[in-house]
Amino acid sequence: MVEIAVKYLESTTGARCVQGDPDRVCRGVAIDSRAVEPDAIFVAFPGERVDGAAFAPQAIEAGAGAVVLACEPSDELLESARERGCAVLTCDDPTEFLLRLAQGYRARMQCTVIGVTGSIGKTTTKDVLASLLAKRYRVHATAGNYNNLIGLPLTILSAPADTQMLVLEMGMNSFGEISRLTACAQPTFSIITKVGTSHIGMLGSRENIARAKAEIIEGMPPSAQNFEGHHSALILHGEDDFTPFIIQNFARPAGVDVVLAGTSLDDDVSAANIELDEEGCATFDITFEDGSSFKTRLSVPGAQAVPNALFAAAVAHRLGIPGFEINEAFGALQMTGRRVEVRRARCGARVIDDSYNASPESMAAGLNLLCSLPCEGSRIAILGEIGELGDEAGRMHDLIGAYAAAKPLSLLVCVGGASAERMASAARLMGMDEGDVVVVPTCDELIDRFAATLGERDLVLVKGSRFVGLDRFAEEVCADAR
Repeated sequence: MVEIAVKYLESTTGARCVQGDPDRVCRGVAIDSRAVEPDAIFVAFPGERVDGAAFAPQAIEAGAGAVVLACEPSDELLESARERGCAVLTCDDPTEFLLRLAQGYRARMQCTVIGVTGSIGKTTTKDVLASLLAKRYRVHATAGNYNNLIGLPLTILSAPADTQMLVLEMGMNSFGEISRLTACAQPTFSIITKVGTSHIGMLGSRENIARAKAEIIEGMPPSAQNFEGHHSALILHGEDDFTPFIIQNFARPAGVDVVLAGTSLDDDVSAANIELDEEGCATFDITFEDGSSFKTRLSVPGAQAVPNALFAAAVAHRLGIPGFEINEAFGALQMTGRRVEVRRARCGARVIDDSYNASPESMAAGLNLLCSLPCEGSRIAILGEIGELGDEAGRMHDLIGAYAAAKPLSLLVCVGGASAERMASAARLMGMDEGDVVVVPTCDELIDRFAATLGERDLVLVKGSRFVGLDRFAEEVCADAR
């Protein structure tokens, strides 16, 4: 983790030391006073409900080496800090403070950074890549959803000083966010998994989403430059319709080489002969740009995992990891929870728990998986509303309902309000029987009506945006299952 003297905190971040020993050494960073360990830097964020500065006394009591405030400290706080040898600093913007501190630490580590962004598949790609690189390198990767303007710098700052590979997921809601993240991380390799419709409500169009995702290139060195032992490369999906747009308008002007990954023979890294086994896991032939090839199997279900694996393999191959180690890693993958996780319910039903989040594209992929696995009972899709679609929300939920109607479902349960009603209406319009489509307003009602009705041979997909809370349904039906 980061280890830095107070005087260098000032010079690195532009913060002002109000009080404290400039040679005082701090270790680690926390933004929650309850997580403060001895010598840590506590950064207080002002909030709408609670101002983090109100918890600075607790951080000092816990042994913080420094507290960083966005307001002037009180005399009482200064006195408490003086008694305990804690430095007190002020800054204009705690987020910018974290980003600058993380950028300085990342530069001192001199590790190789891989940035991962995209509308869908970021976390799966990050998990696969971290597993691959761990075969040869000391790897530190984004945990959970620490992929925003606060989470990414905290990820960097928590990395061991001897980290060799830093795998960073980069999320965004608006223009400029990835620009700030990539300036902090300075990735040598970057992956844009997909230009989809997530956040279209904020950005207005897929072209704008492509522009926002392409900001990741801004922090990359030109490929002609040897940067910390490697030449940069941007990994893109060969079959994404916005790939040519990103290459022409962003990668080429920046002098960054592009590696295409997909299912076309023209792609630099390609998959062919894709088949799903009875567990829904894909087997396929993978071929690299140097002509090397082998057959492999992913240990996670769903055809949608194949491109994510290809993105990760493209980076690993460039870093010198041989095919047999990539194959071994593919067969031992473990993903972040609630992302296409096939679980067993107490009643015996199989539950595809993909409740972490959703987009129209990932919803379609979930339905594809539901209908590709063997099932002796009922195929049931429990779909929650999708957020952040803006003016496109109605149309997108109509499309999901229509797509579900084209699948061999025994039951479609739509969870939520107006958008859930739109999904259900579209499914009925496209031919699903009235009795096979149900709308429930909340997860609580979903649990009450359906948790005890699943059969032991049923196959159930549970997917929706986080705010719908479908993870509670999955936990209810799967808890204590053996």
